[in-house]
Amino acid sequence: MKRISLIGGTGSIGVQTCDVIEQHPDLFELEAYAFGTNVEVATEWINRLRPKYVSATSIEVLEQLKPRLTYEPLYFIGPEGLKECATAERADIVVTAVVGAVGLEPTLAAIQAGKDVALANKETLVTAGHLVKASVKEHGVNLLPVDSEHSAIYQCLNGERREDVSKIILTASGGSFRDRSRDELADVTVEDALNHPNWSMGAKITIDSATMFNKGLEVIEAHWLFDIDYNDIEVILHRESIIHSMVEFKDATVMAQLGNPDMRGPILYALSGPKRLEIEGNKRLNLKEIGKLHFEEADFNRYPALRLAFEAGRAGGSMPTVLNAANEVAVDLFLNGQIAFLEIERFVEDAMARHEVIAEPTLAQILEVDRAVRQQIQQGIEGGE
Repeated sequence: MKRISLIGGTGSIGVQTCDVIEQHPDLFELEAYAFGTNVEVATEWINRLRPKYVSATSIEVLEQLKPRLTYEPLYFIGPEGLKECATAERADIVVTAVVGAVGLEPTLAAIQAGKDVALANKETLVTAGHLVKASVKEHGVNLLPVDSEHSAIYQCLNGERREDVSKIILTASGGSFRDRSRDELADVTVEDALNHPNWSMGAKITIDSATMFNKGLEVIEAHWLFDIDYNDIEVILHRESIIHSMVEFKDATVMAQLGNPDMRGPILYALSGPKRLEIEGNKRLNLKEIGKLHFEEADFNRYPALRLAFEAGRAGGSMPTVLNAANEVAVDLFLNGQIAFLEIERFVEDAMARHEVIAEPTLAQILEVDRAVRQQIQQGIEGGE
């Protein structure tokens, strides 16, 4: 029996993680469950899986939750609650499914507590990859990818020698606006941007997919997960989202992992790999039905966000923290109707241009850079910039 702590239980990855746990009650048990504000979804899964620890974002949310539960777990709130769930004594593995830099501290706490981490929170490696990797090495735990692209690479590398890898090829759907030119993006709406053609995801990730910042964050994540140089990471557009990513080896062989879009596969592999388990309701891949797979260049002129991510990754140090923080704030501003879609990239590029890189930032410095970038952008908005 593997006991699981879940951080970010009501998001898309969190809900699918709960589904995977429920489908295999003989193998998995939910030990701790942390969520934000979605009381309705949290109530359903907490009552079904009955974790020992439950954390919500605030006391107000917790008070809404308590009368709906059919038993009495141990309650926690806020950032400290995330850490309590991430370090739950009996937990074997922590699934970090929160979105944004909020996942960094609980992830580090889990690693320091000797827990394996199934990472769906790419921002953790983007903002503090050097600290996370050092902590993983120090505490001898496993860092397992949950993102479909990184899971694909992880599976392709299973049994292979890392020194034989020539490059990693990340595939990208192109997002909601993949068939539109830059000129056609000037007046797109939030509703337009949230209409992803292949995946059902949360609002922030869906917007990131449309800008291609999501893929940019995945480039930085891949650099840290697989110890690979940015020059050896390529991004290509693949509109069907059937090939989730590929690895090219020195002998020119390319290995790819294929499957219908379903995040429960990568989640389950992180929890049970290399053993493969069945997933109820998982649609089998039928290439005869699909007929054709398409691939295109991921053009930096069409997707400046991708260029910015490579630049931030190569600059290193604190620059990826700036990239991530500025993007998070800009996406919120767009979702709230305060800026246009194309301004998201401008806000990030401006923040990066203003920043003086700290080469080896401490956790305290990373948190301060993150705070300062968010504050600067917000003050600019309030000041009418």
